[in-house]
Amino acid sequence: MRGYLMVFCLICCTADGQIVYSIAEETERGASVGNIAKDLGIDAATLSARKFRMITGSKNPLELYRMEFKVLDINDNSPSFPLSEYHINMPEFLSPGARFTLPSAQDLDEGANSVQNYTLSLDEHFYLEMQIRGDGSKYPELVLKKALDREQQATHRLLLTAKDGGNPPKSGDVPVIVTVLDTNDNAPEFEHSVYRASILENSPSGTLVVQVHATDLDEGPNGEVRYSFSNTTSADLQRMFSIHPHTGEVTVNGVLAVQRPLLEMLIEARDNGAFGMSSTAKLLVEITDVNNHGPEITITSLSSPIPEDAIPGTVIALLSILDKDPGENGKVTCQISENLPFQLKPSLQNYYSLVTSELLDRELISEYNITITATDLGSPPLSTQKTVWVQISDVNDNPPVFSAGAFDVFVEENNPLGAFLYQVSASDPDIGENGRVSYVLRNSTVAGSALTSFLSMNLANGSIYAKRAFDFEQLRSFHFQVEAKDNGSPALSAAITVNVYISDQNDNAPAILYPTSQNGSVAVEVVPRLADEDYLVTKVVADDEDNAQNAWLSYHLAHSSDSTLFQLSPHTGELRTTRSMRSTDFLKHKVVVVVRDHGDPPLSSTVTVGILLADTLPQALPDFDDSGEPPPLLNTTNIYLIVSLSCVSFIFAAFIFFLAIIRLCRCRTCCCSGCCCPAEDYQKASVGLGPSNSSIPNGDAGNVPSGSRLQVPGPCIQVQQVQSDRLSAVLVHGISEKLSTLLCCAGDKGTSDY
Repeated sequence: MRGYLMVFCLICCTADGQIVYSIAEETERGASVGNIAKDLGIDAATLSARKFRMITGSKNPLELYRMEFKVLDINDNSPSFPLSEYHINMPEFLSPGARFTLPSAQDLDEGANSVQNYTLSLDEHFYLEMQIRGDGSKYPELVLKKALDREQQATHRLLLTAKDGGNPPKSGDVPVIVTVLDTNDNAPEFEHSVYRASILENSPSGTLVVQVHATDLDEGPNGEVRYSFSNTTSADLQRMFSIHPHTGEVTVNGVLAVQRPLLEMLIEARDNGAFGMSSTAKLLVEITDVNNHGPEITITSLSSPIPEDAIPGTVIALLSILDKDPGENGKVTCQISENLPFQLKPSLQNYYSLVTSELLDRELISEYNITITATDLGSPPLSTQKTVWVQISDVNDNPPVFSAGAFDVFVEENNPLGAFLYQVSASDPDIGENGRVSYVLRNSTVAGSALTSFLSMNLANGSIYAKRAFDFEQLRSFHFQVEAKDNGSPALSAAITVNVYISDQNDNAPAILYPTSQNGSVAVEVVPRLADEDYLVTKVVADDEDNAQNAWLSYHLAHSSDSTLFQLSPHTGELRTTRSMRSTDFLKHKVVVVVRDHGDPPLSSTVTVGILLADTLPQALPDFDDSGEPPPLLNTTNIYLIVSLSCVSFIFAAFIFFLAIIRLCRCRTCCCSGCCCPAEDYQKASVGLGPSNSSIPNGDAGNVPSGSRLQVPGPCIQVQQVQSDRLSAVLVHGISEKLSTLLCCAGDKGTSDY
């Protein structure tokens, strides 16, 4: 409601009077407000004659009337927020009950038409509570009702509504966007939740009021703190005071034109993380005397180290806190950081007990520097800090942990005995004997045998060794468990599965499955005499027990009695003819096939195949041991044998020649004396080499030319050997002498011809 003072003057009247008119705001121009003449008791007809008028400056009227116009407020303004959208970042680990200050709405209307209450849209995670300032005004706070989970919902969109008390009521709302943070999990923490300062009312600009300080346990940008006034601090106070964003110094920024003895501000500390976290502290500024004594902290007893399994409530230290100032300046509050698993409990007067508030974990934090802050209630308050160093002793509460869920070991077969296979490793965050880990193989069987017959283990470092050579063809893989146990009391253990995969080596030569030979004999295949080109003679089938490329087989023709007649497929092992058979081809052939794998080095096997050209299967197969074999190459042994035989033959021929000369001489003497043997004493035998003896194509009887006839006594001829298609006829013992006699007789009688 606004009031306007108007002064009217009359020329003729000297009476004094005062009238108050009430006008609703937004009344249309020209609307009647009141009858001045009637309300003043003046004849309206005389006003003009008396020069009735309104005056605004120095005049010399004869008569003055005072009138006051009051403008009555109507609910014509809706509550509004300073921001169009309000963002709050909340870490997901916050516990229910966490509070966040929301912005206050402004309403230009007054009284009941101003902001009266706030409402929040329904959400299962949040609810709204109203807080009261020192001047009685209310402001909203957002309270966490249910723990957040960023993985389920990263953003919560709320609507904060402010309503006034008009009729009908008006409202304004602002979106409140809550972002759930997954990192930067430590918000700055002020040393004090409430800061008090005392300054003179006429303090000049730049006067230091107080320096707030907040610490953040995070590192880097997440631990760098910036200070500012909270949005809930009124704009007037933000103009009167300023705060340094880095040092936290609050200084006077203007004239302290306030009537209230106590000023209340909220200071926000926000870190520089990607999603900055913040906390607030209350600053109370009043004009008061100087508080020149701070609290004194004395540690009367301390128990350190304490075991990490100490139950909550275990007493660690006893503190004595005194302040020499009297009255409110001598009253002390004591606190420690909220993020520590400790708390202070009042004991006797001026004594506090430092106790554990949560379970401890040495593996996470092995020691604590607990800063105890004692603050008096003076104006400004004075604080004293004392740091207590508490060590945490270890208990065996952690089993060994392996670096992986399972281990895979690859080993080649035919490994040497005692070969190193793998080293498992487990860590134990405990210390001393509680963290010393030993390893053992759990009892199990592999392929029906005890695991210990395959492997051994170093108990100290987890190295695994082979006790036997592995064979890929017998055992390709197996698994077992290794147990890691610490040396605590009681001991804790964990187990891990180790998978062993045996890789193949080329240790098996290809096995010929077909054709097969028994007792070293040659496998025989029968081919028609007039077989066509590309005729399938046989297919060599082989297998290799190795794996992968060690079992990839190729087929090669190592030897063939006729290289132009047969060919072998290197991939299928099919032996085929390269041309049609001819009548001039040999009846028997022999080929040698090599089957080779692709290992490194490659292994191979050979098979000899005898090929018989025949239209029907013979009753008896011929001997392929030397048939079709190429003449052997001369080697050193053969050369020695040939030279030896040549020498013996030469000596024997010389000896025969010598005997022949002696006989010839004697024969001449006998012929003169008629001593030749009569022809009837011999039974004639004929060795014929002519066309009529086609069954013996080549004769060996003295290398007599074909078609010649030699007559010798029958008892002197003997068939010595028949081999293949040859016949050998030799002369028995004594033939030389009889042959010489026969030759002598033939000279006279002509009974032998050759």
